[in-house]
Amino acid sequence: MATASCAPATNTPVEPTTPYAQLIDLIKQADLLGSTVSLLGWDQETMMPNQGLAFRSEQLAQLARLHHDQVTSPRIGEQLEACEADRALMADPRSVAAVNVRETRREYERATKLPADLVAELAKTTSLARHEWAEARRDSDFARFLPWLEKIVALTRRKAECFGWAPGGEPWDALAEDYEPSCTAAEVQSVFAPLRDRLGALISDLTASSTKPTNDFNERTLPIEQQERFVRFVSEQIGFDYSRGRLDRSTHPFCSGTHCHDVRLTTRFRDDNVLDALGSTMHESGHGIYEQGLPAEHIGTPMGRYISLGIHESQSRMWENQVGRSRAFWQWCHPKLAEYFGPAVGSFTLDEVYGAANIVRPDFIRVEADEATYNMHVMIRFEIERVLMTGELAPADLPGEWNAKYKEYLGLDVPDDRRGCLQDVHWSMGSIGYFPTYTLGNLYAAQFFDKALEDVPDLYQQFARGEFGALKTWLIENVHRHGRRYRAAELCEHVTGKPLTADPLMRHLERKLRPMYGL
Repeated sequence: MATASCAPATNTPVEPTTPYAQLIDLIKQADLLGSTVSLLGWDQETMMPNQGLAFRSEQLAQLARLHHDQVTSPRIGEQLEACEADRALMADPRSVAAVNVRETRREYERATKLPADLVAELAKTTSLARHEWAEARRDSDFARFLPWLEKIVALTRRKAECFGWAPGGEPWDALAEDYEPSCTAAEVQSVFAPLRDRLGALISDLTASSTKPTNDFNERTLPIEQQERFVRFVSEQIGFDYSRGRLDRSTHPFCSGTHCHDVRLTTRFRDDNVLDALGSTMHESGHGIYEQGLPAEHIGTPMGRYISLGIHESQSRMWENQVGRSRAFWQWCHPKLAEYFGPAVGSFTLDEVYGAANIVRPDFIRVEADEATYNMHVMIRFEIERVLMTGELAPADLPGEWNAKYKEYLGLDVPDDRRGCLQDVHWSMGSIGYFPTYTLGNLYAAQFFDKALEDVPDLYQQFARGEFGALKTWLIENVHRHGRRYRAAELCEHVTGKPLTADPLMRHLERKLRPMYGL
């Protein structure tokens, strides 16, 4: 999960002279405060004592109000108008200045629609709710979290009403705009419906096959301290720069930070599934590599920020799946297991570990899901979010609706709320409209990776040697360096020459999984 954004460098102040220079100064000052909010959020999830929660929620509420005052300042509006009237400045819509003006206008228009009191109340409520969610999840106690979910749903409905949505649209659209600009529920549904059918057919074939990889490696107990050293090694090897970042533990893995030279990753560990920790760490490292790859000369401005969460997820899912679940990766990584875990893993062959990394088995937990079933988890959450926002589903009825959809989509009877509707942190954070970006990220990842293979045909051979720099360089050149120059769909066409389609993802899954399952 990605939450980091780049913040301004600390330079000697220079009095701005032009409207554009004044605009950049104003948005960098606002970003400086916003990055401080991000740092406090990271601290709450990783380091803060539990008794600090009440005061932290007050801190975050006050900072959210101050940040909102900054980003809605009439001075920003005045400088935007002056910049937009400068034909020379705006002549090239892909220029740094034009992108910064365009994206600042978009953010300014949205921010000025929200009352400061609502912004502060959301910040305070979600700070407290995250803690209550973690406790409720631990105890599988939905009743404990329900009052907080009801507050968050009510607040996010108010937020959606403030933003508004297009005729024929719905409240979810207004919220999704924060995560995937220009994304609507109808468009998402048009992508998800056919994808669900194709994935369902593949999953059915795989689960019915009598030939299956062994799951023994996923059940081997390994010391968490050794796991932590191992996943950090892999993270560093694929390109995450620890001189500009760090790795910690949290209940739900995420990537955060204050700027592209300070990126914070978290992961989680189970003593009986090292591949869960490895996948989570490679996923968050992908987010971190993207953040570190954004152009440092533009930090604190839209040109130094990620495009959308769908694109952000494409970077994390690519490192997790196209790289981390590939046979070439395990040709390199398999011998490393013995170095870090010794005789405990010595009996496992390359094929057994590679197979364990690619087992397809419908299960309850999204973040532990295999590549084939993962998107079903996302679709369930998307459908639930829509009806929560329209009021067709009351928060109190969430467990029942969740469990019914898991039966429909994956044939599972959910045993408890910890493995059901309490498993994700997102709704406790007020992040409604976020979930579809995971599947969009999978689609973008597959399409980008196909193009990277076309441009660098020996990528897999490099992976087998433990060399990942060529892929990282390709991503920096084709994705990271553009900041927000392109919208997500535009970037996809710019890089691959084609609009987004599910075909590359399905080819990736079919080519790898069918032979593994004897099909």
